Amino acid sequence: MIIKPRVRGFMCVTTHPVGCAANVKQQIDYVKSGGAIAGGPKNVLILGASTGYGLASRIVAAFGAGAKTLGVFFEREGTADKPGTPGWYNSAAFHQFAEAEGLYAKSINGDAFSDDIKQKAIDAIKQDFGKIDLVVYSLAAPRRAHPKTGVTYNSTLKPIGKDLVQTGIDTDKEVIKEFTLPAASDEEIANTVAVMGGEDWQMWIDALADADVLAPGAKTTAFTYLGEKVTKDIYWDGTIGAAKQDLDKRVVDIRHKLAALGGDARVSVLKAVVTQASAAIPMMPLYLALLFKVMKEAGTHEGCIEQVNGLFRDSLYGAEPILDEVGRIRADLKELAPQVQDEVSELWSRIDNENINELTDFAGYKQDFLRLFGFEVDGVDYDADVNPEVPIVNLA
Repeated sequence: MIIKPRVRGFMCVTTHPVGCAANVKQQIDYVKSGGAIAGGPKNVLILGASTGYGLASRIVAAFGAGAKTLGVFFEREGTADKPGTPGWYNSAAFHQFAEAEGLYAKSINGDAFSDDIKQKAIDAIKQDFGKIDLVVYSLAAPRRAHPKTGVTYNSTLKPIGKDLVQTGIDTDKEVIKEFTLPAASDEEIANTVAVMGGEDWQMWIDALADADVLAPGAKTTAFTYLGEKVTKDIYWDGTIGAAKQDLDKRVVDIRHKLAALGGDARVSVLKAVVTQASAAIPMMPLYLALLFKVMKEAGTHEGCIEQVNGLFRDSLYGAEPILDEVGRIRADLKELAPQVQDEVSELWSRIDNENINELTDFAGYKQDFLRLFGFEVDGVDYDADVNPEVPIVNLA
């Protein structure tokens, strides 16, 4: 079929398999251009391995460090008359490129929150990996069925303690408008923490440790975002922030557990990028469009692959990790540079419908958004027939 983008709100309901593969290849080429990561991981488990920062982590581990990788994700395969999800095509392409270079990769498609998928991962590790020396936790899901109680929790994107009116872009109409977000209830806060907090990360590490599949010196990291004053109300001071603060609490116990193996656990703070999750937050497209303009003009703009490549080389496996006062790894400092944030704030105060394209890089935001789904990738013929049925080799 010939596949074109069809965007509805913060989602694109079509996906281009060839474009996804080309996007993965570009990320691989970027990582390989930096040479091998000295002392990098050898056997890596990536939870949430199919898109965004999780996919970038898998690419960096494999093509930067030569690691064997086990990826866990929850994606939909394409059929003869309907494209699959971007993560399915990303993972299929990753497997193809890894196999071509003799890099071992296996994937598990299912609910990573479940005990069943945890056990499948442990069985695969025992069979094909022996032990894991890095666990990357990059799950982003709107809901979670608790594996012990069976209760399903739904996350929300709301402020805490007050209703919030924020300026943003209506991405369908491309106009500036105000979005009203009601304050979250206590139940909504608790539910968001249950979905997006650190409990499942801790459950994974406990399960892996109990099964004796963590190697001496094993490391783990989970990703977070802090942001600055422009995004603080909806992020750090909102329901998402409550979940991310839970990560900060639980990493202490995880670090203590891994210390017995000579290992370590860290929360890694990454910069704002276009993801399916960030596109769903009303004010983020505007913030990102402003941030892209400022950082591109300063020559400091980075996407997922640049961020994660730097994270591995500078901090996870670098001689001098970049840590903050509470022990988080910081890869977001270019975004938070005072001159960058001051300029974003100044532009934010002047934005209106007439100057969107002048004051922001909304065009760059839209391109990055469509690239998530395999569109707007250089070198791809979008008028050509493509087969939406793409298998993933070595899928457990």
